Amino acid sequence: MSREMLMLADALAREKNVDKEVVFEALEQALASATKKRFKEESDVRVSIDRETGDYESFRRWQVVTEADLESEGYQILLIDAQDKIPDIEIGDYIEEPLENVEFGRIGAQAAKQVILQKIRDAEREQIISDFLARKEHLVNGVVKRIDRGNAIIESGRVEGFLHRDQMIPRENLRVGDRVRAYLLRIDRGARGPQVVLSRTAPEFIMKLFELEVPEIEEGLLEIKAAARDPGLRAKIAVVSHDPRIDPIGTCIGLRGSRVTSVTNELAGERVDIIHWSADPAQYVINALAPAEVSSIVVDEDKHSMDVVVDEEQLAMAIGRGGQNVRLASELTGWELNIMSREAADEKHSAESGKTLALFIEKLDVDEEVAQILVDEGFSTLEEVAYVPLNEMLEIEAFDEDLVNELRNRARNALLTAAIVGEEQVEASAGDLLSLEGMDAETARTLASKGVHTTEDLAELAVDELTEMAAMDAERAKQLIMAARAPWFAQG
Repeated sequence: MSREMLMLADALAREKNVDKEVVFEALEQALASATKKRFKEESDVRVSIDRETGDYESFRRWQVVTEADLESEGYQILLIDAQDKIPDIEIGDYIEEPLENVEFGRIGAQAAKQVILQKIRDAEREQIISDFLARKEHLVNGVVKRIDRGNAIIESGRVEGFLHRDQMIPRENLRVGDRVRAYLLRIDRGARGPQVVLSRTAPEFIMKLFELEVPEIEEGLLEIKAAARDPGLRAKIAVVSHDPRIDPIGTCIGLRGSRVTSVTNELAGERVDIIHWSADPAQYVINALAPAEVSSIVVDEDKHSMDVVVDEEQLAMAIGRGGQNVRLASELTGWELNIMSREAADEKHSAESGKTLALFIEKLDVDEEVAQILVDEGFSTLEEVAYVPLNEMLEIEAFDEDLVNELRNRARNALLTAAIVGEEQVEASAGDLLSLEGMDAETARTLASKGVHTTEDLAELAVDELTEMAAMDAERAKQLIMAARAPWFAQG
């Protein structure tokens, strides 16, 4: 049989004009597929053919994974179980078990031929796509070849692209034979070979359309910084000029609106707002909310959000129909935007000021008048009182140097007391967590506040639960959980 295997490989290689290695890989795949049929459940089978003798061996294998990544016991095995067999095995490695070889005669050469033909077709498709990508053409112009369950197959030269229904502009009805322009979203490399996935709803699509219509962008005089879309309805793009002589908005609009109209027509009437990009986040947001006029903005760097205050008559315009305007502005700028009226902003400010006032009265042991002065001067935390430069606090007219020093000392003492209490709480509630390798006080405090007090509690958590709970990366979470589970393994 080994001799027949070598003869078949040689014959197929010459017949199909492919490398003999491709034939061997196809034969291994065909043999593996036949071997899998022995198992009722999912399984991973590997067949290895000796290129010199034609002999082959079959193995069933399992990939070593963590508990969080376990999907099927048919082709995966937990690390702790794998270590019982191979102590030094690592995640991602394979454990193999020899199998009895299937007879090649049962498969037949025809099955192997089909596998080889498919491999050749995949190789040809891969080469076509590679050539296409090498031209760096992000826009695909083609014809609708067929419609399959609402999805359109677009033919562009030798390239076939897939335009899924959710990537079409809403209420857009494409028919066979229609000419279509779309953005190259990604290349899906699945079992059926590489597939070109297209989109007409991606923000990048509108950016590429403007690049076609506005030569100044290609020349580097203008740049589109960002885009956000509600496909088929409205879009916003942010542009900036690298030449002070060029108006970026006017240039993108074109003479009598010719350039923006061409883009709008391509996007099924989608209205496009063109705004100035700004390096200042607050100004950028103000521009993005146009045509609504903004009265004031409060920026929260920690939460990456902004409270945007507008007049009552501007409120509806700022929000937009169904929240469209504020949603697009948020997507465009990358900031979470809270639109509110002056009245609502005043109420929120009063509530926050009240909390800060109570904090200062309690922690600094001062009367309401002193606390109010601190609030009016923009102080909102004890840290600010404790560590703002001395000369800045001395600029407050109502405060002399002695009072400033006293306030700073009280603030620092309050912070120190809070830190000590926090440490005591960690020690009291976290218990033996702090003795765990890789554990730190901050993480222990976080876990203790969420009900995880002991190593036993930690050991029962999944990786995704711990990462969400303590805001850490998956690798560290795995290490902590495995350290917590160490006593389980020691007990056998």
